[in-house]
Amino acid sequence: MPEKANEFLRDFNMIDKEFNDLYHEVALKMGISDSAFCIFYILYDRGDGCLQRDICNDTFANKQTVNSSIRRLEQDGYLYLEQGRGRDKHIFLTERGREFVNKNIVPVVERENASFMALRPKEQAELLRLMRKYMDSLREKLGEL
Repeated sequence: MPEKANEFLRDFNMIDKEFNDLYHEVALKMGISDSAFCIFYILYDRGDGCLQRDICNDTFANKQTVNSSIRRLEQDGYLYLEQGRGRDKHIFLTERGREFVNKNIVPVVERENASFMALRPKEQAELLRLMRKYMDSLREKLGEL
């Protein structure tokens, strides 16, 4: 790999790590785990009643980690489960969970939106286009392994 391309990839990977570290710090400030943060975030984004598999798909977390976090949040009174079809269980926020989301998750989403909106519309489109192009190429190349 040419040296310059290697540098760019290293920079890209560092930025990706910074994203992960930033959200980890946010979760720590809230006093919750990264997986709990993701669960609250997805419940806010998708709304009450989403499934555990929705959370796994949206966060790329493994089922066991998500299940453990859901059980813990249920025990702590932040959410409850309702039986769906088959083995499906729908996840709902309790009043305590809604208060937590409004106090902690909504401000994060608002700041994410403000940060994205700080880019001009052409920059937003270009960022998304390039990220999708890179992801499609990476998926193809890793599929060759």
